[in-house]
Amino acid sequence: MASSALTLVTSSATPASAQRGRVARKSMRGVAGSATDAKAAADALAASREAERQYVLAAQGGDTNAFAQLVRRHQQRAYAVARAVLLSHEDAEDAVQEGFLHAHRALSRFRPDQPFGAWLHRIISNAALDLARRRKVRDTDELVDTHASPFRDPAEADELHDRLRSALSQLPDRQRSVLVLHDVEGYKHAEIGAMLGIPEGTARSDLHHARAAMRSILGTLRRPA
Repeated sequence: MASSALTLVTSSATPASAQRGRVARKSMRGVAGSATDAKAAADALAASREAERQYVLAAQGGDTNAFAQLVRRHQQRAYAVARAVLLSHEDAEDAVQEGFLHAHRALSRFRPDQPFGAWLHRIISNAALDLARRRKVRDTDELVDTHASPFRDPAEADELHDRLRSALSQLPDRQRSVLVLHDVEGYKHAEIGAMLGIPEGTARSDLHHARAAMRSILGTLRRPA
């Protein structure tokens, strides 16, 4: 009888123990897989940064192909930075070209151990801000169609675009830049700060003030004359 009872207890306990073991092994494999993925991502990022550093060193040595590689790596984000400042597509392209030319001339003063992207984007944003100051009256094209905007309403696109162009053009240049980079382009506060050469806290503050100004301006535009 005792032997039967012991067999019953053992047989009933074994499946539960096995199940716990399987769950533990599965959990450990998941943790190991996550760690492996994180390491692979970190290794890829380190390799990309090292490749960029080599391009910078080669470009500083006069290799035009290396600088062309740097341009290809950063031209999309550079355009986004410029377009956040300048509502006109043509003006943004001009600012990007001017910024890359300035970066090429100043490349000898760049320290290769520093992030090239942050340095370049500050140059681009400064070029865009300078152009914005020179063109107080300019043609304001609609925002880049290739990016999703939280303000877009397809049912009222034309009216909304007109209202947005009017509202955005009334914001200070830096506030408009922060607003578009964050709410349209999806960049984080720290990234915006690095692009524009301002502290992260200043980017947060500018975004708060820009949103408040947009609400006020758009609310005024909605009221009947």
